[in-house]
Amino acid sequence: MQRLAWILGSVSAFLGVAAGAFGAHALRSRIAPDLLAVYETGVRYQLVHALALLAVGLAAARWPAGNWATPVWLFAAGTVLFSGSLYALAITGTRWLGAITPLGGVCFLAGWALVLLASLRAID
Repeated sequence: MQRLAWILGSVSAFLGVAAGAFGAHALRSRIAPDLLAVYETGVRYQLVHALALLAVGLAAARWPAGNWATPVWLFAAGTVLFSGSLYALAITGTRWLGAITPLGGVCFLAGWALVLLASLRAID
């Protein structure tokens, strides 16, 4: 599981940095400031959860008895749903895409709750 967490975290961090650069250089002059702020929120959450994936990979290596798989998948799904919907909303201006964003937020929250549970069970 630690390998998958590191792979997903690294890919997500790479894509998050690329998305941030794209927003700063290509989108800044092309979309409204409120939509750019929405886009930047997506980048921020993607990067935070990329680091979370890397941290879960470390935790899984250190405390292999914990159930780390589910948080990994929830953080990955949360990134696609939360950040992906915000990227799409900002770029297209299609506001109904914002209805998908809370599903990603729920994935993030569930992932963090399961990290807590795994930590409590696995750490001496």
